[in-house]
Amino acid sequence: MAGSTLLEEIAEQPERLRSLLADGADEVEEAAQALRRRPVRHVVIAARGSSDNAARYAQYVFGAFNRLTVTLATPSLFTRYGAPPRMDDALVVGISQSGESPDLVAVVEEGRRQGCPTLAITNAPGSPLTAVADHTLLLRAGPEVSVAATKTYTAQLLSLAMLSAAASGDAARTDELQAVPGQVASALAANYSAVETAAATLAGAGHGVVIGRGFNYATAFEIALKAKELAYFAAEPYSAADFQHGPIALIETGFAAIVVNVKGAVSGEVEDLMRAMAERGARPVVLSNLDSSLALASAPLRLPAGIPEWLSPIAAVVPGQLLAFHLSRQRGFDPDQPRGLSKVTRTT
Repeated sequence: MAGSTLLEEIAEQPERLRSLLADGADEVEEAAQALRRRPVRHVVIAARGSSDNAARYAQYVFGAFNRLTVTLATPSLFTRYGAPPRMDDALVVGISQSGESPDLVAVVEEGRRQGCPTLAITNAPGSPLTAVADHTLLLRAGPEVSVAATKTYTAQLLSLAMLSAAASGDAARTDELQAVPGQVASALAANYSAVETAAATLAGAGHGVVIGRGFNYATAFEIALKAKELAYFAAEPYSAADFQHGPIALIETGFAAIVVNVKGAVSGEVEDLMRAMAERGARPVVLSNLDSSLALASAPLRLPAGIPEWLSPIAAVVPGQLLAFHLSRQRGFDPDQPRGLSKVTRTT
């Protein structure tokens, strides 16, 4: 829709990701070299909001390919309780589009005090977060005016993927990164019209679930967050595995659900859950590159075929952003001015 800053920023993502790949490679390699010189045993990430969902992606990408355990920091231990945990042999990372939140800065600053290597991933050069980090990966997303993060989120995912590939010296994965902007462009082009139909299936519901698994566990969280921020739709994110441990009892005819299922190690199990949902009368909105999964949808949103599972969250989240935008409009709200939110939140 014309006149929406948010929609314009969603559309910018392929070009911004191309810029990050081209212009951010040297920063990534410098950070990767530092990690190779000083091997770490685990990663501690401080983040909030969408950046926290990027950290969930990091748990999978660094776990699967770098054999590193990734934990999400508890900033209140640093700023409120005065009891920061020991972070021996950790890489301490702060992820923040603005780089300004004092509690995130405090975690990275404490990591440096403890002698840990530290890294900032941010869209803001010269921000407080960069001042306490040994290395910085700039997102190069350009000014993000909209309150809801879109292009900075996908840039965070790509930065983490770039660092993982560089740190492991995996040339094949580094090559796969080059296709990401085109895959995001394809996901946008394929779904500009389809998302309006998908949003219409959810518009009358006040609450629902978003389900993903594996690398796209993070995608479920991020789509749920966008639905809450923009459309005030109370979406609860779940792993497909966790959903079967109790919450599946919620399923009945007409139950509102969004499912992300990309071909890969967990796609068969996610599809089995979708069949169980169908037997109970639920027909979710489905984001997938599998025809068999899309056939189970009330509204299918097609993702690019052949995308590697480890990179799929970067493209998979984009139709979810569009879905939240249109769901907001159809529910009578303004996605460019979500109530009660500001672009920079300085938690302490």
